[in-house]
Amino acid sequence: MLPEPVQAFVDAEIAANDTDFSDLRAVYLNGSLKPSPAPSHTDGLIEVSAHVLAGVGARVDTIRLVDHTVPPGVSPDMREHGFEVDDFPDLYRELIEPAHIVVLATPIWLGDQSSMTRLAIERLYGWSGELNEAGQWSYYGKVGGALVTGNEDGGKHCAAQMMYALSHIGFTIPPQADSYWVGEAGPGPSYLDDGRGARNHWTTRNTVFAAWNMLHAARRIVDQGGIPAYGNISTNWDLSDPDDPTHGHS
Repeated sequence: MLPEPVQAFVDAEIAANDTDFSDLRAVYLNGSLKPSPAPSHTDGLIEVSAHVLAGVGARVDTIRLVDHTVPPGVSPDMREHGFEVDDFPDLYRELIEPAHIVVLATPIWLGDQSSMTRLAIERLYGWSGELNEAGQWSYYGKVGGALVTGNEDGGKHCAAQMMYALSHIGFTIPPQADSYWVGEAGPGPSYLDDGRGARNHWTTRNTVFAAWNMLHAARRIVDQGGIPAYGNISTNWDLSDPDDPTHGHS
């Protein structure tokens, strides 16, 4: 999809890599409003990023949320709150919980994220109260990033909201872990149309940088055994006690 010399450069960097990333897993949450198998412009940008991760041996999975029954809510399992079907718990346990890298990817609608991307963020939030093996919130030790496509303004706005949300619930955000492509203002071609997105070298460069930065951050976090578990253990705090929420811990 990328112009031949650009693809050759990206592939040469992958081939020259001498770091083992084969134990890492990544999952992309595509907030496209188009059910499969309809082409997704957001998938087009995901492919550029995922090509780097898969090229160095990481396992890559993609979830197109609209293909699943995912009700709104901020609880882990919305079947406990009146919905008959909720696919998100299985998606979480099988693909998100084991992942070292989680990337939110969205189209832009009316200058903002898609409803499916906001839904993904809300459902991720529902699991953020779980604890990892070190007693930290569940997303500690995971790396987050963001990809955005659209034919109107809003790329940086969307990325800012998405990456703040990931950071707030515990993800580590590496440097320059987002990328976006937007066309001219108003209705018009999108990322995959006429190959115009692939010819935007600024977008491609930033997408490749983000992919490598997420890999490097995840590698270092995994190798050091996660985020250091000191000063950030939730069970040392009881916020229901207004007088001494630390219960004398020192």
